[in-house]
Amino acid sequence: MSLEAKDLLHRAKLARNANWISFLLLGIVSMGWVPRIPEIKDAIGLSNGAFGFVLIGSTFGSITGAQLAGRFIHTYGSQRVIFVGGIIMPAGLAGMALSNTATALFLTLFTMGVGYALLDMSYNFQGTVIEKILGRRYMSSFHGMWSTGAFITTVIGGVITRHVSPQVNLLVIAAICLVAYLISAKFLLSPEIDGHKGDAEHEAKIPFFGKNVMPLWLLGVGLLASLVGEGAASDWGAILLRDEMGYEKGVYASAFASFSLAMIVSRFLGDRALDYFGPARLVKLGGYLGGSIWGLAMAIAIPLSATHPLIALVIVNIGFVAAGLGIGPMFPAFILAATKIPGIAPAVAISRVGVIGIAGFFFGPTVTGIISQFTNLSIGMIYPVAMLILSGYLSRGIKSSKPQM
Repeated sequence: MSLEAKDLLHRAKLARNANWISFLLLGIVSMGWVPRIPEIKDAIGLSNGAFGFVLIGSTFGSITGAQLAGRFIHTYGSQRVIFVGGIIMPAGLAGMALSNTATALFLTLFTMGVGYALLDMSYNFQGTVIEKILGRRYMSSFHGMWSTGAFITTVIGGVITRHVSPQVNLLVIAAICLVAYLISAKFLLSPEIDGHKGDAEHEAKIPFFGKNVMPLWLLGVGLLASLVGEGAASDWGAILLRDEMGYEKGVYASAFASFSLAMIVSRFLGDRALDYFGPARLVKLGGYLGGSIWGLAMAIAIPLSATHPLIALVIVNIGFVAAGLGIGPMFPAFILAATKIPGIAPAVAISRVGVIGIAGFFFGPTVTGIISQFTNLSIGMIYPVAMLILSGYLSRGIKSSKPQM
């Protein structure tokens, strides 16, 4: 092996380690406000429907950021985009901590959504290149680190709700992660070696609709459907346990904590599972089984909570565990499949699938809120369950592949 090849492998291993840390930070920042959602919602005086509409700010931000990410990565390289996103996203979280009106919360959610999408698309692009250089799957474990970060921030946030205000909680997270984002970015693949421009056979500009991009739409909608479930678990899990089942502060954070822990397990096992089952079959099983068990658990636990609260708490958390196990490998599977579409630059393909899919993470909770406003949250949660099952059905758009040197 030449010195140049050894140096490339060394830099790729450093980037792999930095990408693990980067995804951890992304999970911490993006989910940092989840345990404090009921308090923030009540402090501003928002109904379920109004809160759902405020969440559209994240939707618009994520769509904007994901749309820009592909072109920016292709033009400037993913590392440079990460430096920008690493400033924008913590700024959005800090703004959320200081918001005292629905408009302010909407705008800061938009800011956070832009930063999240820029970082998420860039880290995923880095992941695909790292896999190619090292010849091994790592994508699911990268997302496992995201889930680890989400779990850590959710558990700690739930524990400190009685002792620390949401403002202090979120400002501390934003400040620490801002510095950590910028440090970790220095060790990622530079524009000179990340292959961000693709090659002569890859198109950097693609139409939004058309025959050639239909595979991206199929993958994007499948990803959207899975992320609707993930968004609902994060944004409505605590409110479901508090408002529909009567659990108190701290306890109601257990739903998303259970979901996050299950995602951690499934994602760290996901690289091997993707090879063993194949991406399409794994997504299919996760969608059908995860969605069915999640829906059944809530259907049993919610009415049971009035008379048997402890049993109901166990059952509902089993449902959130099943959803987490099912959703865990889906994002890596759909994103990796996008990079295999012939004739489209990987960064652009990831961005396009991200534009369609990542919106589900933010827009899904809004739809759940609208349904809940006219019925109740118990019925509103049928929507993310159905979407998770749909994601399993759309696994047919995934083509099996292995990372190549």
